[in-house]
Amino acid sequence: MTVSPSSTWWQEAIIYQVYPRSYLDTNGDGVGDLNGITNRLDYIAKLGVDIVWISPFFKSPMKDFGYDIADYCDVDPMFGTLADFDRLIAKAHSVGVKIMIDQVMSHCSEQHPWFVESRSSRDNPKADWFVWSDPLPDGNPPNNWLSIFGGSAWQWDARRKQYYMHNFLTSQPDLNFHNPEVQQAMLDSLRFWLQRGVDGVRLDAVTFHFHDKELRSNAPATVRDTATVTDVNPYGMQAHVYDKCRPENVPFLRRVRQVLDEFGAVSIGEVGADDALAFMAEYTAGGDKLHMAYSFNLLTEDHSARHIRTQVEDFKRRVKDGWASWSVGNHDVPRVATRWGKGKDPVAFGKLALAMQLSLKGTPCLYQGDELAFTEADVPYELIQDPYGITFWPEFKGRDGCRTPIAWTDGENGGFTTGKPWLPVAPEHIAAAASVQEADPESPLNFARRLIAWRRTMPQLTRGDIEFLEVPEPVLAFRRTLAGERSVLCVFNLGGADVTFTLPQARGAQKIGEAGLPGDVVDGVVTLPACGGWYGYEG
Repeated sequence: MTVSPSSTWWQEAIIYQVYPRSYLDTNGDGVGDLNGITNRLDYIAKLGVDIVWISPFFKSPMKDFGYDIADYCDVDPMFGTLADFDRLIAKAHSVGVKIMIDQVMSHCSEQHPWFVESRSSRDNPKADWFVWSDPLPDGNPPNNWLSIFGGSAWQWDARRKQYYMHNFLTSQPDLNFHNPEVQQAMLDSLRFWLQRGVDGVRLDAVTFHFHDKELRSNAPATVRDTATVTDVNPYGMQAHVYDKCRPENVPFLRRVRQVLDEFGAVSIGEVGADDALAFMAEYTAGGDKLHMAYSFNLLTEDHSARHIRTQVEDFKRRVKDGWASWSVGNHDVPRVATRWGKGKDPVAFGKLALAMQLSLKGTPCLYQGDELAFTEADVPYELIQDPYGITFWPEFKGRDGCRTPIAWTDGENGGFTTGKPWLPVAPEHIAAAASVQEADPESPLNFARRLIAWRRTMPQLTRGDIEFLEVPEPVLAFRRTLAGERSVLCVFNLGGADVTFTLPQARGAQKIGEAGLPGDVVDGVVTLPACGGWYGYEG
């Protein structure tokens, strides 16, 4: 039976990302598992978030730690079983939390039976399920496309005497979405999880589904991309016109939405593109594709007030009827308390970054440990696991520093595991473990709980419009307005020094103290300490 498409409840929601390898290990093998997430659902529910996005837990050789899937419809034994997943769903729903899973459709593992069959010959039933090409006359790949993880996007295969395309690792061949059977297989796998009670999906690498059928080479980039990749990666030197963001993706996303609407499920897409806002607009417009999208635009090193304002204003201007999910941290970038808070008190900045993120117009997506103000862990080269970091070391140290296990207690290994953790638990995280913060009313954890609970009482922050105000750098200030409600002013000092300035809109304003950030306004004069902030009803 078809379920009517859900309302816009997800626009008021908060998403919390769990990276399962690093959340909680319940069987002592050093790797987090599904039962570990189930074990901590009460903690997550108490935090006050609405949706838990779980990074991939499907069967995989783990060369890219789960983003290389060998079976779309099964749980990797490392994480547990389908029965464990069913128990997780049941427990989540019992505590009022929805579950969102990662769907990695653009590519799979070289060990997936589909690819094993496809590479076996040029005339098998799945021969055209992946992107294959003959070499150029001189033996080179068919074009200049690059892999995000370094080198050519083409790998020679001796079985077929052809190249296959991979946007990521050579062990992650790209599926050929021009083949209708591939599209249907992906929709079938999506339906499998929705039938098990999943409430939503996060579409990984959503811009990568289709490629140019003619395999035309990309031109050099007019402006080098340093948002999607770091400046040591040559991938940013191309204009990625032909290897991703192809127009055929739009009708496919409509098909995805049709399946989601049958179950009343919600979707969010990861949009990595040269002009991410353009594709966020295209993929969320009209209410018949993605519910919301997020980009790497706030996952950058640049955290100036001007940069944040520009991203939000540009989204508002260019994405007329779509919806954003603002993320300042995830499993692919250094933790925000270090990336943006370098040189500042991590506790104070962690609170400020969370408040700012939860005050923007859009659905916030938090990363595990952000509520604890965890900083980026320093993982020595000999313990690095991330192949991306190994390739570009030392200028880029990879993604392990943000993926280290969560410290739940101040005991051995932070209470994450009784065995040897797959990545070391950072000593500074153990000192700031969840149990330690639980006992401190002023800790980042308890601040996050209060802030999230308070945000629920403020419809201006969940449903209101946003208008930025002219204030000096490094201050970010904006007004949130909603018909029938008093306008709310939001002011944040992103810098490491105290600031004082005049804000005419704040004259006669009434401070809203529940948020708990240090800062004040007297007769329109704003005084904010380093990493301070202020909320007030406009006078």
